[in-house]
Amino acid sequence: MKGRITSCKHRMEDSMTVEQQRGYAGDAQVTPRLAGDGVPVAGELVGQQAVTASEASRGLATMALMEMICERSNLNLAYERVVSNGGAPGVDGMTVDALKSWCRSQGTQLIGSLLDGSYQPQPVRGVQIPKPDGGQRQLGIPTVVDRLVQQAIAQVLTRLIDPTFSAHSYGFRPGRSAHQAVRQGAAYVAEGRGIVVDIDLEKFFDRVNHDILMARLARHVSDKRLLRIVRRFLEAGLMQDGVCARRDEGTPQGGPLSPLLANLLLDDLDKELERRGHRFCRYADDCNIYVQSPAAGERVLASVTTFLEGTLKLRVNSAKSAVAPAGERTFLGYRLLAGGRLGLAPSSADRCKDRLRRLTRRNRGKALEEVVGEINRFTAGWLGYFRYAECRSWLRDVDGWLRQKLRCYRIKQAKRAKGIADFLRSCGIPERTAWATAACSRGWWGKAFTPGAKHAMDQAWFDRLGLIPLTQRHMALNQP
Repeated sequence: MKGRITSCKHRMEDSMTVEQQRGYAGDAQVTPRLAGDGVPVAGELVGQQAVTASEASRGLATMALMEMICERSNLNLAYERVVSNGGAPGVDGMTVDALKSWCRSQGTQLIGSLLDGSYQPQPVRGVQIPKPDGGQRQLGIPTVVDRLVQQAIAQVLTRLIDPTFSAHSYGFRPGRSAHQAVRQGAAYVAEGRGIVVDIDLEKFFDRVNHDILMARLARHVSDKRLLRIVRRFLEAGLMQDGVCARRDEGTPQGGPLSPLLANLLLDDLDKELERRGHRFCRYADDCNIYVQSPAAGERVLASVTTFLEGTLKLRVNSAKSAVAPAGERTFLGYRLLAGGRLGLAPSSADRCKDRLRRLTRRNRGKALEEVVGEINRFTAGWLGYFRYAECRSWLRDVDGWLRQKLRCYRIKQAKRAKGIADFLRSCGIPERTAWATAACSRGWWGKAFTPGAKHAMDQAWFDRLGLIPLTQRHMALNQP
């Protein structure tokens, strides 16, 4: 197939059973020993002199993972996903479009370096993006080839490791979503657990301890070639402003492998919370625990903080973590209201209006029809996510505000008084009223508020323009 890696030299000779493919999860007593190159040896117990037969058979399931990663079908799927995701180039400047020709010429060498464990990732390109609540988030953009390799590894490891994860983990997992997490949290509130322990991990992706993470991976993986390559990805330098900084901790967001590794590390937290019998939901590094009283919440917050900082070497942000009624906190953009109802978080509402405000700026210089198309695409996606929020009155207000913004946009496009009057007359407005609106001295926004402008650009006019009201979309999404 064109543009794909089409050969793999060393394939697995024997098919694996379903049990083998599930892999060996290990338990909390497994303490990996570090080999000379810093790669944990999987499945070695403290004080044990020999590996039992059952442990050896389980270990065989993960001895040849690199051969599975290099299978043609797996690499082809990884190629398709990297190309479909697009994204910016890494430090080498190679674009996604150039990956096809690179695979044709270098695919065999790539497979060889993966199979013998010599593959060396390049540094990631560091990018700072603003967070919705302030501050900066560090992203790391791997090269296109490194993204291909990470995607191929993630596909195999997900099949092996994901079945061992907690049912309370919803982020970046096959068949799971933020909606499931929010609705489960709402169900806990409906049960009477109206106090939430909202735990915020400070710069989680920047503070992941490499040794602890590799130890968790070694519980599942016995292929030392794969362990070495994953560690090299973790330790790849971060290139920013022309300077390449060494990384001793963290797994910057941006690579296909990072979400799986984050879930792998935080699965220890999930298992600990399950052991204690807590009701909780976790989506990536966003974890909410639901309890029945503030006093219980304070105890839980203190004990979980000790576990996270002592065992996983992560830092809890005390300023953002809190024990509070569920309705006073936000979870994945929603508010969890009394009785298990879902509301819209104020920050989510503000971000929606900010985006609409940017789309309707009067100095954009775009045709009104094009602006309306952009608005429709945005609101379709936004309401697709917030479809479960009870916010109909707010949506009605936004619809009215948005129509007013678009009236103002259209009047400014007419520029001069004659152009405004001509436009209003073309909409059926009497000449005297049209000129009264055009002569209004209250600016563009004031002109849009005049009766002439409102009658000319009424609901039927917006319907012909193709604007779909938010209330209409929300109602259609929630029809039984």
